[in-house]
Amino acid sequence: MNIKIDNLKKTFGNKDNIKVAVDIEQYEIHSGEILGLVGNNGAGKSTLFRLILDLIKADTGSVRMSNGCDIDINVAETEEWKDWTGAYVDESFLIDYLTPDEYFHFIARIAGMNDEFLDEEMKKYEHFMAGEVSGQTKLIRNLSAGNKQKVGIVAAMLLRPKVLILDEPFNFLDPSSQHVIKHLLTDYNKETGATILVSSHNLNHTVDICPRIALLENGKIIRDIDNSNGEAEAELESYFDVTE
Repeated sequence: MNIKIDNLKKTFGNKDNIKVAVDIEQYEIHSGEILGLVGNNGAGKSTLFRLILDLIKADTGSVRMSNGCDIDINVAETEEWKDWTGAYVDESFLIDYLTPDEYFHFIARIAGMNDEFLDEEMKKYEHFMAGEVSGQTKLIRNLSAGNKQKVGIVAAMLLRPKVLILDEPFNFLDPSSQHVIKHLLTDYNKETGATILVSSHNLNHTVDICPRIALLENGKIIRDIDNSNGEAEAELESYFDVTE
């Protein structure tokens, strides 16, 4: 699924104190890409994801999703895109008075997934959950930050979306879980051809899994970096050394 951004702008504040959060003239994320979104705090990464997911309204411009054939939609004008999109941005995506298993079953029921199919899908994430999420009686709100993160990521991937959006998925995870999620994402991309968008402050993880990286600064994409040969790390380190 392609994602096309056209004259997208979002500001916050009043006329005396306007903060430009996102200001992107033209940008296209191609079907099947894993795109990494990097930038300092306040660069606009999370706001861009919220605009793509229609969680906030743009001041101007549009985000379109298309498959190059019969689908070409503006996400702000229809909810059709929700049928093929999975996302985890923050804890607000969770229903925290449920246990993880209750939450997974809730999502499965909404999608018409039977228990047998759900059980088979959940097996794919056993290593990632490391016995600390599924099968537990704790409510989601009582889990550690890392395990909440795992619940959100698994829930986003559970329905095999064509578009997967994860905001800082490596946050709160221990090194072993970070290693596993990198393999889960790259394997999922290879198996399904899904378009995956990942933001991260961790340059090493981003470079490891993303053949293309967008660098944001003050809401603008200032560099569109080809990382297909794994050569983006030096460019990114140079940028952040200069700006920090």
